[in-house]
Amino acid sequence: MAYLVVAYPKISEADFNWIQEYRSKNDPRYFNVVKPHFTIVFATGDISQEEFIQEVKTQTKDIQQFDFELNIATINQDDSKEYYHEFLVPEKGYAAIVKLHDKLYSGAFYKNLRFDIDFIPHVGIGNADNVQESKKRIDDLNAKGISISGKVDTLDILEYKDGKVSTIDQITLA
Repeated sequence: MAYLVVAYPKISEADFNWIQEYRSKNDPRYFNVVKPHFTIVFATGDISQEEFIQEVKTQTKDIQQFDFELNIATINQDDSKEYYHEFLVPEKGYAAIVKLHDKLYSGAFYKNLRFDIDFIPHVGIGNADNVQESKKRIDDLNAKGISISGKVDTLDILEYKDGKVSTIDQITLA
């Protein structure tokens, strides 16, 4: 069992449906596990549920909600080095997500901060074992142009257990 923090973006129904349709074809590892989201704190199992929730509430009490725009598609190799992720990355909102991530990792979660991988704010939309296959899809998306605007106004604290996630608490940002 592990706990993590995600932001489920508030986006239009049409954009949500487009992401889900893309994911249903190209995200076999995670499509049935979790809805489109920004991961803010990655899964950790070395803290109790109560301590985890309290830490998130403490660190986010003055964090403001913010707008974002996903308009870049990119590839990132999984830290296992076994496959590649396809991400939608925001220009607008990028800094707000990085600052939120950094704030949450400034206290009790600091010991879990990953220095071996870059934190890239993103919504995962696909993955592939073959980097060329993934690259072609990403190039097609960028050539067509992407513009998905939305808002982050809540954070969900999730429990990850037996390959499934469930919300155990939700925090409304100021």
